[in-house]
Amino acid sequence: MLERGPYVSFANCGLPYHVGKVISKEEYLLVASPELFRDRFKIDVRIQHNVRRILREEKSIEVESLTEGEVYRENYDALVLSPGSEPIRPTIPGVSLPGIFTVSTIPDTRRILQWINENNPRRAVVVGGGFIGLEMAENLIRRKIGVSIAEMQKHVMPALDPEMGAIINDHLRARGVDLYLGSPVSAFRKGSSASLCVCLDSGKEIEADLVILCIGVRPRIELAEAAGLRIGECGGIWVDDQMRTSDDNIWAVGDAVEVKDYVLGGQTMVPLAGPANRQGRIAADVILGNGVKKPRFRGVQATAVCGVLGLTIASTGKTERQLIRAARSSEIGPFEKVYLHPYHHATYYPNAKHMCMKLIFAKKDGRILGAQAVGREGVEKRIDVIAMAIQKNGTVFDLEEAELCYAPQYGSAKDPVNLAGMVAANTLRGLIEVAHWEDLKGSGAFILDVRDLKEYERDHVEGAVNIPLNSLRERMGELPRDQDIFVYCLVGIRSYLAARILRQNGFRAKNISGGIMLYPFVKQIYSSEF
Repeated sequence: MLERGPYVSFANCGLPYHVGKVISKEEYLLVASPELFRDRFKIDVRIQHNVRRILREEKSIEVESLTEGEVYRENYDALVLSPGSEPIRPTIPGVSLPGIFTVSTIPDTRRILQWINENNPRRAVVVGGGFIGLEMAENLIRRKIGVSIAEMQKHVMPALDPEMGAIINDHLRARGVDLYLGSPVSAFRKGSSASLCVCLDSGKEIEADLVILCIGVRPRIELAEAAGLRIGECGGIWVDDQMRTSDDNIWAVGDAVEVKDYVLGGQTMVPLAGPANRQGRIAADVILGNGVKKPRFRGVQATAVCGVLGLTIASTGKTERQLIRAARSSEIGPFEKVYLHPYHHATYYPNAKHMCMKLIFAKKDGRILGAQAVGREGVEKRIDVIAMAIQKNGTVFDLEEAELCYAPQYGSAKDPVNLAGMVAANTLRGLIEVAHWEDLKGSGAFILDVRDLKEYERDHVEGAVNIPLNSLRERMGELPRDQDIFVYCLVGIRSYLAARILRQNGFRAKNISGGIMLYPFVKQIYSSEF
């Protein structure tokens, strides 16, 4: 096993938490050492050895010892490439100034910690609001450093749909994080009152004593490309479902490869630890023939979770935006989405916390295409269940009937997973027709608020007429029969009942999914439409 860097098998997902002192010692990040591989598995691990060339016809590689300067060759029967990815460092002015870092390796965290210890920074800018960006923001705050996040999208966590990301925007602002959204970074320069100045395309400038670049990764494909191995349409090393490259004697796994998109078909790249581990196992089984009959890698669906300042964010499958793009190229048929705000356990048990869930499914057969959830407790548990349902080509009807653990401190008799399935199944069965907040513009619909009067007086959508649910049957005469009626309440339950009552009485009623609890987040993203 040849590794260019100084470590093998280290926990790079734990790097932000070492910066924040949650993982107190660097040695805790070292999952395995060369000595462990040698003593336990009789594997010869050579760190700081760079593979310079693959000589495919000779079935050999050219290796350079970075400590000794020696260059030598090794022959192979089977070669496995796992070069990983590297953090993107944009080619913009000032990006090489002192105090600007990326986070990918243990030496990276050493440099960041050294800068913190020597310069005692008061303000940091995290460029990029994705998984690593949010985790770094949280851990810098743990170090009592004020944090700003600069993200070119209108919301952090671009892996989610915008309205779900807007929930995280509000949470971060409430916890004292300054957000600079919707404008990319154009340059860095030396600051006046701080070490650095981060310049945005919008013209805004952010003073900082420390900058962390978290704007994504690119696959390390140079070695494979130079060897003439096939590079796929997404820019990663092409492999088949046994992780074999275009050379029958070479396999590739991890961040550098592109694989099947399990939800849509086609090719994709998902740099996550779980898929990489499974790919390594598949490659080993194929090479060694470990009694496994034709092992296959089924593809990826991008199941992921992130925590930031007490909030958990999780998702699996495709986002609405991805599906819209796919629909334009005829890769997928019509789909629908529903929102709900269930509590993570029974409400009569203390400290029940609500979450916001979004479920996306095919209109034709209810096949689950994606799910996202944001909340304080129980979020990843629900997404894990839905992820398994996607893996088995499950439908919303399967979620309805999923038999899950129940005790009041852990869930409800109707778990959030069940509720998501029930809400979606109701639409497919024609019991209800859903509408969405972004549908309001140009709809000409009559907007009906069925909450109690005090709730309506406290806050309501402009132009909405209030008729509380309990008074609806007696006041139907106030509603138009020749116009669509969009009904909402707080989270969507009372409005569902109201829309059902109205439809049974001949009205053209639709339930606005997610209720007014979702409205400010949709409005935040689609402000021009409201």
